Amino acid sequence: MLLGVGHVFTAIAIAGVFLPLVPTTAPALVAAACYARASTRFYNWLLNNRALGPVVVEWREHRSISVRHKVVAIALLILTIGSSIVFFTKALPLRIALALIGVGVVTLLLWIPTRRLEQTGR
Repeated sequence: MLLGVGHVFTAIAIAGVFLPLVPTTAPALVAAACYARASTRFYNWLLNNRALGPVVVEWREHRSISVRHKVVAIALLILTIGSSIVFFTKALPLRIALALIGVGVVTLLLWIPTRRLEQTGR
């Protein structure tokens, strides 16, 4: 069961790399937790994955997100939600809902601890 849940959350995390409103970090961390208990093979694959591995390793070792990942996430969020509000939605309630979602996610990202580049050694 954990392996199946890990696969589902890995798929969500991979989708999040390409789709702006789909999260990447949280599903990758859930997948890592499932794989750690169910499959050494998939856990190692996730840790060594170029797109998802660094976030999981940073969280596992330091319980934080790097400045780079945080800045990219916030910038993409503002860009995508902002363009959706300005160009693609006409209804005011939908615009307000999108803005509130954006503010909520940015607040969450800012609340998560950050490690500076000189702290990470990268």
